[in-house]
Amino acid sequence: MRPQRSRIAYGIALLLVVAAGLGSRAFGRSLPSFVAIYAGDTLYATTAFLGVAIVAPRWSTARLAATALSYSCAIEASQLYHAPWIDAVRRMQPGALVLGYGFLWSDLACYATGVALGVVMLSGSRKLTPGSDAEVP
Repeated sequence: MRPQRSRIAYGIALLLVVAAGLGSRAFGRSLPSFVAIYAGDTLYATTAFLGVAIVAPRWSTARLAATALSYSCAIEASQLYHAPWIDAVRRMQPGALVLGYGFLWSDLACYATGVALGVVMLSGSRKLTPGSDAEVP
């Protein structure tokens, strides 16, 4: 049986990543343009990865990554759909943050990078935890 990840540790990491993502949007004018453009979408996928890790703490790293990437890409694909009801949801702040506005191919690359960042964070945290080398990603 796979060791269970710490939901508290991943919850704290999730809050920090959300804060960084929101900060990248709020302070985008003070950041290098590349960071301002792509950080929010990258950290969105990292948030998805950490969220899945909290919900399913015993899943393999590969399964977490595949699920988070699938979720992020599905949300991006949903941006191709523009019915009045979903556009109304997207006009509200929470809806805009979760669902986004319009489809961009570059966001898919950001999501892959964000999930990879989550995998790196997870593997780095295992190295700091005694006895954590029992799991193979």
